[in-house]
Amino acid sequence: MSRVLERRKQYLRLMRQVTLEAGYFTVTDIAEATDTPRSTVQDWVNRLIEEGCVVLTEEQRGRHPARYAASSAMPESACRRVFTTIDGDQVEIYHECMSGGCAAFCEFHHARAGGALRSVHRDGTLLRERAFLGRRDVAVGLDPAPAVGIAGVLHEDGYIHQHIRCIGGPAYSLTDMLSLAEGVCGVTVHREGAVVEGEVITQALAYVAIGIDDTDTGTEGATFALALALLQHLANLEGVMPIGHRVAMLNPRLENPTAGNSCSYIELAVEPGQVPRVEEAAVRFVADEAASPEWGVAVRQGFRVPRDLRAYGRSVRESVVTRDAADATAERFGARLYGGRGAIGALAAVALVGLPHDVLLDPKRDVCIGWEPAG
Repeated sequence: MSRVLERRKQYLRLMRQVTLEAGYFTVTDIAEATDTPRSTVQDWVNRLIEEGCVVLTEEQRGRHPARYAASSAMPESACRRVFTTIDGDQVEIYHECMSGGCAAFCEFHHARAGGALRSVHRDGTLLRERAFLGRRDVAVGLDPAPAVGIAGVLHEDGYIHQHIRCIGGPAYSLTDMLSLAEGVCGVTVHREGAVVEGEVITQALAYVAIGIDDTDTGTEGATFALALALLQHLANLEGVMPIGHRVAMLNPRLENPTAGNSCSYIELAVEPGQVPRVEEAAVRFVADEAASPEWGVAVRQGFRVPRDLRAYGRSVRESVVTRDAADATAERFGARLYGGRGAIGALAAVALVGLPHDVLLDPKRDVCIGWEPAG
């Protein structure tokens, strides 16, 4: 995100918050809260007045400063985060919303519209979509037509451009809210009658999956808890957007499993140049925090899982796999393994990326080798 856009977002958020709490704000209120010269804040107030985001409610009178108010007490954005990863000719779009209802609305209409999207699914307030690069036009309108659709996804100079067509509420989101979401670098819009068209620009980030296993013992630790802590730790690094955490069950018939033999993986969107640093930090964290000396970590880039890698994940759920087999599979598919025996299950976790929760958690469910997200 540009510095100007980020600064605008910071000032507007604070001005709206103070307006909600006190009914107005002054230049001094904002200057003290942001440790910024009053002249700079005044320039921003004037600019936001011109944009219609701020109104003057009381002129300056003697020693009494001018009072201002944010022009709307509505949420500044229902969109918390919007970011994207790229893997070959496909893009994954992640849209985290404040509301499960709003996320469900977008899931329904995006799926109905089709367009550039090949799959749409939602996990709580996180909408996750797989798209082809290119343009596939969509027609939006009143029911039964979709209210919003993604008509194109392009990759240019390290950025993803989503071309969106919408009407009604989604149009308000595009014009007034999306630019304030974390991860958005820019939004351009124009109207064609009742239809609003625009582009949402985000960085083309790298998708990174990190699997971990055998971090606990029979009396100490839990792999899922360490995975969650790892996700929080890495999310604080510059250039990292956390996506989520999954638990998968492996072969429950192995000797001496802990709690049924589960593993975990976490998903991250990472600036491409930061991937080695994130990987190093992940391995160091697990090595320091694991209760078991057999801890294992697997790291792989890319959200598309080849058939033979998926088959490895199925074999670990159904049989006993050696470390040599894990090493050979990792080398073939560009994954990197660290640690001891746990690397076998950690790679299995990475091989199971993207499967539905009910398949991940039930080792009796078959892992379909050619499975891809459904639309």
